[in-house]
Amino acid sequence: MLSDCRVVLSCLALAAVCLSNARMHAENAFDVTLRYQTPTSEASPRYHQLTRDEAWTPSKTAIIVCDMWDSHHCYNAVQREKEFAPLLNELLVVARKRGAFIIHAPSSCMGAYADHPARLRAIASPMANDHPQDIASWCYKIPSEEAAEYPIDQSDGGEDDTPEEKAAWETQLRAEGRDIKQPWRKQIDDIKIDAERDFISDQGKEIWNVLRQHGVENVILTGVHTNMCVLGRPFGLRRLATAGLNVALLRDFTDTMYNPRAKPFVSHFSGTDLIIDHVERHVCPTLTSDQFLGGKPFRFKHDTRPQIAILISEPEYETERTLPAFVEKHLRRDYRITMVFGSDTEPDSLPGIEAISDADTLLVSVRRRTPPTSELAVVRDFVAQGKPVIGIRTANHAFCLRQGEVPQGASDWKSWDADVFGGSYTNHYGNDLLPQITLQAEQSDHPILVGIEPNAFAAGGSLYVVSPVNPKATVLMSGVVSGHPAEPVAWTFNRADSGVSFYTSLGAPKDFENPVFEKLLSQAVQWSVAQAKSETAK
Repeated sequence: MLSDCRVVLSCLALAAVCLSNARMHAENAFDVTLRYQTPTSEASPRYHQLTRDEAWTPSKTAIIVCDMWDSHHCYNAVQREKEFAPLLNELLVVARKRGAFIIHAPSSCMGAYADHPARLRAIASPMANDHPQDIASWCYKIPSEEAAEYPIDQSDGGEDDTPEEKAAWETQLRAEGRDIKQPWRKQIDDIKIDAERDFISDQGKEIWNVLRQHGVENVILTGVHTNMCVLGRPFGLRRLATAGLNVALLRDFTDTMYNPRAKPFVSHFSGTDLIIDHVERHVCPTLTSDQFLGGKPFRFKHDTRPQIAILISEPEYETERTLPAFVEKHLRRDYRITMVFGSDTEPDSLPGIEAISDADTLLVSVRRRTPPTSELAVVRDFVAQGKPVIGIRTANHAFCLRQGEVPQGASDWKSWDADVFGGSYTNHYGNDLLPQITLQAEQSDHPILVGIEPNAFAAGGSLYVVSPVNPKATVLMSGVVSGHPAEPVAWTFNRADSGVSFYTSLGAPKDFENPVFEKLLSQAVQWSVAQAKSETAK
């Protein structure tokens, strides 16, 4: 009996130790939110931007600092690196103190660290017996990227310096005795190397040895430049992702080599966004520095682009096709873009809608959806903050049913049209009655109408019955069909929550073929952003 009691007590004690260790693990774990993208359906060109939360054990986590050199042949690349390097160092200090491993990988600079303890430590790591195939060589593409179109043209090397900046920078590099094509000699001094704990290597096999020696399961890549070194190095995202490690890109502490004078002719920062999209879709998830440092994710000081969120969920007018094309043609260059699509299998669901919360302006193309209550709450909160909203075509009946009951767990917004757009949509005239659209002459100098000729034009779809609009609305365009009174077609509205909205019942597929409509919508986005800025400045 006594022996049995001792066994029970021993088991209880062991359970208590295990519980204590589990609690300690939970308290010390890196709680990370990983962002990734999945197709809305098989072979779809549209993606849901989603997140998942994971708890990473610090002692099984490594951060690889890729090619944060002390110089570069691109002047602007150096300036951007200098912006985030001190903050990256702060993150490394935090991660190191909590038990993560730090691997510094300034490629082609190992000579500067020949006798450094961190370099010797990497060399001394026991040889692993499971080196992934080709771990010693660059990787330019992995199977998951085969069917994808690479988003930017980097064939010119990606330098975004002006000729004047380039000439002045090369003069300075020569004065420093550096090779103007490969001026790097070591890692940037802002990032400190812990001689007692860190590792230094630019070799795929050596870094794999370090990871295996310490049982690392999770790897974060940071540094410059994602479209080249961070993705392609032997220790980069592609190699480690295909090797089965839990890999993530620190997306706010990275940059790209992209020249805005190359396709797709967007700003440098929009080019970086496109590369991050590519990574999240085809290589691995991403995360941000605030998950370690608190505050907000880092943003380059010259990245002043407003953020536009675009919410699409309607099958009738093909805006899942026309709006993304419009974005790439007219908005991507100057704005940060967040696209949220309705589910292909559960049409009322809007996966990833939480992402609109960070936007400055919301553009809506949704038709008669009743999303889960938590999803519609995100839209309600956005509107309640007084942020601008733009609606096209079916957006005025986005969240209300024509008939039937709202499913359990879902929500509608019956007064959405009146609350957000100041309209009162009831129906539309026949599809065979294409209206003639005219500008309101008294509003010809309105910012949304600037440069639009006053000549009447034919709409690409039927005329919506939206009268009467709220007296606080400013009608910019009207449409008429034979035998019926004119109807407002485009207007702005000052909402009760102090926000502003723009709505147009245009937005059928043929409207997107009309330069007048494209100009109208482009300038509505510009106007809404300007309104948001003026409200913030008050």
